[in-house]
Amino acid sequence: VQLQASGGGLVQPGGSLRLSCAASGRIRRVNDMGWYRQTAGKQRELVATITRGEITNYEDSVKGRFIISRDNAKNTVDLQMNSLKPEDTAVYYCNARIDTSGKGWSVITNDYWGQGTLVTVSS
Repeated sequence: VQLQASGGGLVQPGGSLRLSCAASGRIRRVNDMGWYRQTAGKQRELVATITRGEITNYEDSVKGRFIISRDNAKNTVDLQMNSLKPEDTAVYYCNARIDTSGKGWSVITNDYWGQGTLVTVSS
């Protein structure tokens, strides 16, 4: 199983970017998905999550500016980031909790991470 993220880049304050992430491989089911971010010297922090039933949760500083969405048929999750601020600058990682097949009828559930995509908000 792999998660492939894309869409990072340089944007001016107040601008917008859209991050996308696709899960691929021998997947039985993709459960919760989300985006996290990390800056140098700090721990990775939650940005937004979305359940399979599309219940969303946002970190307080991005509420009203970021929108997380997913496509269950394509195993993708997107993050629309609007009104970007310099403090949003970070490496963004997508995450997904994925069921794969084990021996026999068993199901194995693991958390998977994308490779990270850099978002820089600067004038």
